[in-house]
Amino acid sequence: MATANKNLSQYDKETIPNAKNFKFGIVVSEWNEDITQGLFQGAFDAFIDNGVLKENIVRWNVPGSFELIYGCKKLTESFEMLDAIIAVGSVIQGETKHFDFVCEGVTQGIKDLNLQQDIPVIFCVLTDNTKQQSIDRSGGKYGNKGTEAAIAAIKMAQLRKDAKFYKD
Repeated sequence: MATANKNLSQYDKETIPNAKNFKFGIVVSEWNEDITQGLFQGAFDAFIDNGVLKENIVRWNVPGSFELIYGCKKLTESFEMLDAIIAVGSVIQGETKHFDFVCEGVTQGIKDLNLQQDIPVIFCVLTDNTKQQSIDRSGGKYGNKGTEAAIAAIKMAQLRKDAKFYKD
């Protein structure tokens, strides 16, 4: 759980790799759109803040969080030159077990993509008990998990680049 009253999205730009030449994909769920748009904006702003060119950011929308897996898979196949992808979604606990099945499926699906594909897929899916918790984590009092996902994507893109360098 996030530490009370602490914004977890602050980062030191001096510790972030140069992202000017990286290209990123962001797949965004339309379900809970007010939350996912906030997460997208946090990621987009962090990319721009760290030198990523607007034209090097590709956004695709999918209907819900479960569809993020297919959207990310197709994005990896469509844009070979992407350096990392962020899966953005929001699942809020309801009265049925649907929440558990969606959260488990999306988590395992994103994990599988990371094992099967050569492009890092960053998990930016909020799985909160209440709408307020989602608001707090998509630009509210606990910061923006989209920002954190963008920083992770930049770091993983650099790791991928370094790994290819050492492999060759």
